Amino acid sequence: MQFRDLHRQYEAMKAEMDEALLGAARSGAYIMGPQVAELEQQLAAYVGVKHCITCANGTDALRLALMALGIGPGDTVFVPDFTFFATAEAVAMVGATPIFVDVDKDTFNIDDNDLCIKIRDNQNKGLAPRAVIAVDLFGRPADYDSLQEVCEEYGLLLVEDGAQGFGGFLYDDRKNCSFGDISTTSFFPAKPLGCYGDGGALFTNNDDYAAMLRSLRVHGKGTDKYDNVRLGLNSRLDTLQAAVLQVKLRHFDEELAAVNRVADKYNCLLQGKVKTPKVPVEMGWCTSSWAQYTIQADNRDEIQARLKAAGIPSMVYYPRTMSRQTAFAHLGQQPCPIADRLSQTVLSLPMHPYMTDEEIETVASLI
Repeated sequence: MQFRDLHRQYEAMKAEMDEALLGAARSGAYIMGPQVAELEQQLAAYVGVKHCITCANGTDALRLALMALGIGPGDTVFVPDFTFFATAEAVAMVGATPIFVDVDKDTFNIDDNDLCIKIRDNQNKGLAPRAVIAVDLFGRPADYDSLQEVCEEYGLLLVEDGAQGFGGFLYDDRKNCSFGDISTTSFFPAKPLGCYGDGGALFTNNDDYAAMLRSLRVHGKGTDKYDNVRLGLNSRLDTLQAAVLQVKLRHFDEELAAVNRVADKYNCLLQGKVKTPKVPVEMGWCTSSWAQYTIQADNRDEIQARLKAAGIPSMVYYPRTMSRQTAFAHLGQQPCPIADRLSQTVLSLPMHPYMTDEEIETVASLI
């Protein structure tokens, strides 16, 4: 699709969103209005699961998932060492202990070999391993077939943190946010499917988990909001955000195709210059939703300075691994070598569906 066509599509989508926002505002149903339930049905159908439960943000989604699974004090949960803080933060917030696992040097996602080592090590220490949280980092799905085998072998629950991954898929068109016992995502504006503020959602095929999540997101409600049968959160998606997301979801596949065009162009121009992201789509293995286009380079800081001098933004996700976060220093866990290496070499380049070839070529030439 040509840039002119994409621009017209964007303007049309913006007009639709403006109309949807006005409609939601005029309705007066600002919290949990009808658009929220409609969006949940549409998201569940898109992902291919029975239930979607929206909430206030992606961090709450992770916390709600752990609460619904009954994870708490005395439990350990295995998370990648190279990820955003919220993945491990949610574990600590329910009273459990995060155990940091190294990641694959090419995919950035949790490494199942190191995962097995960490599970056995914690079993030997007499701890109670309960779950694994896998992250679809930068939009690329984790290897869920392998992870499911590991979880079944050791009797662990599996949670998919798809905050960055909505829209990607594995193998036979199994979409991100359909894996594990419960999956989560974020609708933060910078995410592949972003709203005009904060928002999140959970996905599951388990009826009991879905019912529990619907209770937990509204103060642990029972038959109504004044019948509180458990402790929960105040974590609801507001109607204005749902209205925006309904419009954006209708255009989402076109934007995914466009962002993959940008990634292909980057790959072609940067091949052999820096280490480009590995997404083996040519083998039918997976497709990324490209939340970030992230290269690896030993001279990362030099490249970033050059881009900044030209007025081109870039970002380091993430300069400090989970095991090196001050908040987790008391755990005394050893840093993971590959995660440490990535924190020193990764750089995310400008990436969105409406980039022109000229803009992509300018970024690539500076690198």
